[in-house]
Amino acid sequence: MENNKELIAQCEAKAKQWLTPSFDEKTRNDVQNMLDNSDKTDLIESFYKDLEFGTGGLRGIMGAGSNRMNIYTVGMATQGFANYLKLNFKDKKDISVVVCHDCRNNSRYFAETVANIFSANGIKVYLFDDMRPTPECSFAIRHYHCQAGVNVTASHNPKEYNGYKAYWEDGAQVLAPHDAGIINEVNKVKVDDVKFEGNKELIQIIGEEIDEIYLKQIKTLSIDPEVIQRQKDLKIVYTPLHGTGMMLIPRSLKMWGFENVHCVKEQMVKSGDFPTVVSPNPENGEALTLAIRDAKALDADIVMASDPDADRVGMACKNDKGEWVLINGNQTCMIYLYYIITNRLNKGLMKPTDYIVKTIVTTEVIRKIAEKNNIEMRDCYTGFKWIAREIRLSEGKQQYIGGGEESYGFLAQDFVRDKDAVSAMSLLAEICAYAKDNGMTLYDLLMKIYMEYGFSNEVTINVVRPGKSGADEIKAMMENYRNNPPKELGGAKVVLQKDYESLEVVYADGKKEKLDMPTTSNVLQWFCEDGTKVSVRPSGTEPKIKFYLEVKDVMNNASEFEALRKKANERVAAIKQSLGLN
Repeated sequence: MENNKELIAQCEAKAKQWLTPSFDEKTRNDVQNMLDNSDKTDLIESFYKDLEFGTGGLRGIMGAGSNRMNIYTVGMATQGFANYLKLNFKDKKDISVVVCHDCRNNSRYFAETVANIFSANGIKVYLFDDMRPTPECSFAIRHYHCQAGVNVTASHNPKEYNGYKAYWEDGAQVLAPHDAGIINEVNKVKVDDVKFEGNKELIQIIGEEIDEIYLKQIKTLSIDPEVIQRQKDLKIVYTPLHGTGMMLIPRSLKMWGFENVHCVKEQMVKSGDFPTVVSPNPENGEALTLAIRDAKALDADIVMASDPDADRVGMACKNDKGEWVLINGNQTCMIYLYYIITNRLNKGLMKPTDYIVKTIVTTEVIRKIAEKNNIEMRDCYTGFKWIAREIRLSEGKQQYIGGGEESYGFLAQDFVRDKDAVSAMSLLAEICAYAKDNGMTLYDLLMKIYMEYGFSNEVTINVVRPGKSGADEIKAMMENYRNNPPKELGGAKVVLQKDYESLEVVYADGKKEKLDMPTTSNVLQWFCEDGTKVSVRPSGTEPKIKFYLEVKDVMNNASEFEALRKKANERVAAIKQSLGLN
């Protein structure tokens, strides 16, 4: 109780600083109401800490307070970012940035605030006229040769949230050393330091002209335009889940030659309230309910969904029994890379310098596909900024032809440096057209990949441990796994451990090697003799520890799929027991 009194006193003292004329009337009223309320929950949640500007930017619940997304926390982040740009590019006469936003409540307001602050600091701003997909923000930074960019979005988080993603001049999210440099500058800023009064002359509104250039570039990714011509009536059901995808995805599909695109009417309504879904996340089957309803009515070939900022792709197709099933993130990435490799080879487009990228927790079947076709495959850390880093390192020497991760993100090109649902969905439609042209569904194509390269079943387990005691428990779990690594997982012998914190590979016989990675990361991986792979890492943004389990088998016939899945789930249960997760 004493601790609670102390915390309330600290929060009250901090809140009172928000009653000064530096803050607008509405904010002052909201803060005063929290102070007057006998229930101090809101006060504590809003003021117990400052909303942290992390390596990706900001993300939080909207509202008044130092731990909330509002024009003051956004303003201080932008002022710090502007200060860092002026330090880093001090020899450059004109610094410029792109500012973009999604469909969320307050997103336009925050984006205009960001544009005003940059312009007040003498920085030229290209501000989009309306919401746009995240990947177009990345594209515009590169197109206008800007030094940085900001996208106001909380991706697929619930409606209460908003966020702020910081981008660098290559169009990728900020990496070291700039991430730490920006954070350092942001932490120095006080509200009174923020220059809120914009300079209109330095803000240029952009829109249709960049849309057209971006969409034309995306059209160049089509590997087999003839197959689209033959299957232009492919029945596609698409939903943007009330978000930015509605601006460009139906248009891109049309440009590629698809004439039968049905958009889910109720979800083509721009709304930060996401009224038709529990969560605007295409990874959740529930978000695709209305799209699957329409797909059944139309007897569609494919269902596709983009999240609110249109960087992630969700999809569903009919299985061999005609039932609609979801395709998971690992399968999504695998299908894309299989198609790109197979059809580039078929068309004679593949060059010896071409390469693909996946993240370390994404399915190893992709490695098999690459090896069998003599294509270089690179592993990188989780997050598209690491895929973007690989592209940057090989620019001008080797050609990136595709990459992705298990969390439903894919990037088929190098003219964008973040995951891109606009290009991914256009390519997905081409993949479905190719399958249909060969008498297959997307599901049949997935089965074909499993028969050719081996069956794989992936399961992600999230163990949530909130609060300080939870953080301590997660830390103890990682230490225990490091000090007492498993010798077997579900009865299969562990033959190899990778520790990304010590950057060491340890074999079962004790032999060690160094891991070649750009930095350390708190991730452990174990590989078993039967092909099982288990990865474990604490989440960087939430109070949880994540386990990624991948179980392998041989599949000779598509009819074996369900039986193999059942067997794999039994293996998963046994592995959980070995890890002490039951």
